[in-house]
Amino acid sequence: MVTAMGNRNPEVDTWLQQYDNPHRQLLAQIREFILGVDSRLSEAIKWQAPTFIYKGNIASFFPRSKKNVTLMFHQGASLADELGLLEGDGEVSRVARFVDDADFEAKKPALEAVILGWIKDKG
Repeated sequence: MVTAMGNRNPEVDTWLQQYDNPHRQLLAQIREFILGVDSRLSEAIKWQAPTFIYKGNIASFFPRSKKNVTLMFHQGASLADELGLLEGDGEVSRVARFVDDADFEAKKPALEAVILGWIKDKG
């Protein structure tokens, strides 16, 4: 995993500072983890939420969720997910949910695998 955070977007920093949600810290941890997976990833505010990008939109946080941190993978149905991170049965998208720090820790390998799979597929 790459640890340089040169791919951080100040607009997302500002959004996070203003984000009023009980899972704010968990969302911030997930953001840092995703940006650390590969230095080619970028982020922006799209659809009023942080969105991760690499040759297209990978995933966006769903900021209104109060029960967990929800990360919607825009084309999740087409992603390899051998570790079972993604939920849903729609034709296009899938979601990953993280309820607390322990849940996130347990799901880190699967989240990294899904992100790296996207990057590999996009070349």
